[in-house]
Amino acid sequence: MALPKNAYFRGKIVPYSDAKVGVGTHALHYGTAVFGGLRGYWNEERKKLFVFRPLDHYRRFLQSCRLLCIDLPHTPESLTQLTLDLLRVDGYQEDIYIRPLAYKADEQIGVRLHDLTDELTIFALPFGLYLKNPTAVHVTISSWRRVDDNTIPARGKVAGAYANSSLIKTDAYRAGFDDALVLTNEGHISEGSAMNVFMVRDGVLITPPVTDNILEGITRRTVMELARTELGLTVVERPIDRTEVYICDELLLTGTAVQVAAVTKVDHRPVGNGVMGPVGEKLRQLFDDVVRGRNAKYAHWNVEV
Repeated sequence: MALPKNAYFRGKIVPYSDAKVGVGTHALHYGTAVFGGLRGYWNEERKKLFVFRPLDHYRRFLQSCRLLCIDLPHTPESLTQLTLDLLRVDGYQEDIYIRPLAYKADEQIGVRLHDLTDELTIFALPFGLYLKNPTAVHVTISSWRRVDDNTIPARGKVAGAYANSSLIKTDAYRAGFDDALVLTNEGHISEGSAMNVFMVRDGVLITPPVTDNILEGITRRTVMELARTELGLTVVERPIDRTEVYICDELLLTGTAVQVAAVTKVDHRPVGNGVMGPVGEKLRQLFDDVVRGRNAKYAHWNVEV
């Protein structure tokens, strides 16, 4: 994976190699950081780069900051402008991933959130597929459980919580799977290792509610709207039992990194007919058209660089 060209760091845009923190930094030791994930999509026909739903992403980013007592002098609008300034310097003409990170920057030992300095950095890098075959993903049910809201706030992108995601992903990958589904402590489907989950049963699109320890995903919200408005589907938020994914018609993973991916096997059991179904196929195409600025109806979701 290519390194970023530049970074917004300590109040200015600098070469990425100059954006460094000390090994004693609080966030490095205790996970006291929050991050976001945005994508920029290159439209080759129009020779333009579009950032997808940055205001929504930065609203959630600032909510994550509140959870960890990180106080930034920014709004979603000012963070979006910083991102555009950075991307204009970078000059990418390809698909990219954008990573804002807010963190406790003091080089101090001691577990706490208070009386520490908060810093912000943003960088971007070229980024393609997150999963090697997003139309035929094979997952397992993880033996690890999703972090609970009363343990670490699951609805925030808290850096320390992603040790949980890393355990889930690596164990699944080493066992020969592409990714994993994770259960809540009550035994319901929560998420993938770092993505939301949708299931199709009898023509209804079903996804876990925000109270099942999920990240309140921007792509999740996008897919729900596209499914209702463009496909005429009924979308239901409710708990999903483990065994339902073994007998559902389609199973989808969504997220900024993964975009819209179709799961075709769960624990070696085929999902539906064992190939990507019609709902997944239509949503993948719709999503791609929207994020690349090819669907005028949803142009308000894209910000041109």
